[in-house]
Amino acid sequence: MGFDNTVTVVGNVTRDPELRFSQAGMAIAQFGVAWNRRRQEQEDEVSFFDVTCFRQLAENVAESIRKGSRVVIYGTLQQRSWQTDGGDRRSKVEILADDVAPSLKWATAEISRNERSSGGDFGGSRNDSGSRSAPPQRSNTPAASADRDDEPF
Repeated sequence: MGFDNTVTVVGNVTRDPELRFSQAGMAIAQFGVAWNRRRQEQEDEVSFFDVTCFRQLAENVAESIRKGSRVVIYGTLQQRSWQTDGGDRRSKVEILADDVAPSLKWATAEISRNERSSGGDFGGSRNDSGSRSAPPQRSNTPAASADRDDEPF
């Protein structure tokens, strides 16, 4: 029997996302996040997590968040273990992100929706240099809305 191990973490980004691509071309972004637990009589307890994002989420995260940003992360926990060159056993818990969003508690954000491509991948159009161009403007007329199969906001 499997159990869902989803978590939601709100914290501050500790390092800019690092975007790389697998040999198969899948985007992977990794960054760190920290959150504080305040105690009445003691110092703050800080927890640090590594966060990994895949595919279009990875590209969007790499373009949108920076060190110091406050984010909300929804995902699953994964524990990794390894042995150091010195023979010590190490382990850490990582968050595999399903969604990452800016926290709006102390900030504002401007949201721009990426264009939907035919492969089901959400991404803006790329120009010859590989950078994204702005998504095309869409009409709010009923005829234009009826042609789309995406969710309205």
